Amino acid sequence: MDRGVSSLDAVIASDADGWRLDRALAASLPTLSRERLKTLIAAGQVHDAHGQLVRDARIGAIAGARYTIALPDPAPAHNEAQAIALAVVFEDEHLIVVDKPAGLVVHPAAGNPDGTLVNALLHHCAGQLSGIGGVARPGIVHRIDKDTSGLMVAAKHDRAHVGLARQFKAHSIDRRYRAIVGGVPRASGGTVDARLGRSAQNRKKIAIVQGDAGKHAVTHWRMLAPLREAALIECRLETGRTHQVRVHMASIGHPLLGDPVYGKTKTAHRAVLETLGFRRQALHAARLGFIHPVTSLALAFDSEMPGDMQELKSRLLV
Repeated sequence: MDRGVSSLDAVIASDADGWRLDRALAASLPTLSRERLKTLIAAGQVHDAHGQLVRDARIGAIAGARYTIALPDPAPAHNEAQAIALAVVFEDEHLIVVDKPAGLVVHPAAGNPDGTLVNALLHHCAGQLSGIGGVARPGIVHRIDKDTSGLMVAAKHDRAHVGLARQFKAHSIDRRYRAIVGGVPRASGGTVDARLGRSAQNRKKIAIVQGDAGKHAVTHWRMLAPLREAALIECRLETGRTHQVRVHMASIGHPLLGDPVYGKTKTAHRAVLETLGFRRQALHAARLGFIHPVTSLALAFDSEMPGDMQELKSRLLV
């Protein structure tokens, strides 16, 4: 039985009127990146509602316009299947949930050509991964930072990929993180509602941006335990933007301990971090809940904080 999909249909949203076509299509199709769509358009895989081939990704999109995007069988992956140990939390013929350790890159990229989660999945799943993400990212529906630990789901075929991606776009996925932040919040919890985009000063960093720039981002947080000039908190993501927890918590004066990009280590914590050799942001994807894209069963998975974060918490107990 062919469980994949050969094409996707897209309708340009009203708020995407006038955007470049590749950008507007990416907003309507959460399974395809803008770069992937540019490649598909250039390859003659996109047609309008009249069946006319679209070759220019730069043309202005029109609200309500319909397009069909053909998805050719993925090219053979150049990524090497590698026997890297995986902590498998759940697996069936449609998807796999793993508990990623800190330090493991999700997919190959410049500087990390192999030794990634994708390489491990290719070996574990014997190559049976969704091709929607393209050669470089088979099966990958979402990602977490290299130095963040915790739960991730990957799709084994395109139908599962599409179903999961729709839930991520609808913000219906239950994603909760445990973090150790600097300072003890005065409130027991709160919400950070601030748009995120590339920093104008440093394009490698994410920053809070004003007006209509960037992407809508909302983080709900609550304090779980006060620590010595720090706190253990839980963050529930209403959206899932790059570096969202790290930037949002830093913006309210409580950066993640150990964060080399958005944090400022206080003298009180520096000795503890150095003693433990703790050189990452103290962030762990602790819960992942979603509706199974094929069986429609509600699934939820929990992961305990890894040993390095447990030890950091113990050293900071009041």
